[in-house]
Amino acid sequence: MSRQTFLTISAPIACIVGLVALFYPSLLLISKGVVPDEPVKVWMTEVGILLLSMGVILFLVREQPDSITMKALLFGNMLIQLGLLVIEIQAFLVGTITDISGIIPNSILHVLLVIGFFYYWMKLKTNH
Repeated sequence: MSRQTFLTISAPIACIVGLVALFYPSLLLISKGVVPDEPVKVWMTEVGILLLSMGVILFLVREQPDSITMKALLFGNMLIQLGLLVIEIQAFLVGTITDISGIIPNSILHVLLVIGFFYYWMKLKTNH
């Protein structure tokens, strides 16, 4: 799979999850076993706009050539996915997220995206 294909697949994933978090934060929270009170919904909405924005960025840069900027973008997205994975697992372990079925699909997706972003980050050649 080419980097362009990987980013073309990653972009709508981020956009869809972002849109759901933005417009239906309670749906995502309930699926994880989290009570959707107002402050938590605000934070979920904030995450939604960030994911939507990142999806748009990934889509817009998918055809760009190798560059230091592309390398930074891939590294940053790898950190986002790794961070989200660790946070969700930790939240489950301490009981904040109470439904394991709410994190298993996300965890699998986060792992696959971490692998993909890491692979293309390592593969990318720059002059620096």
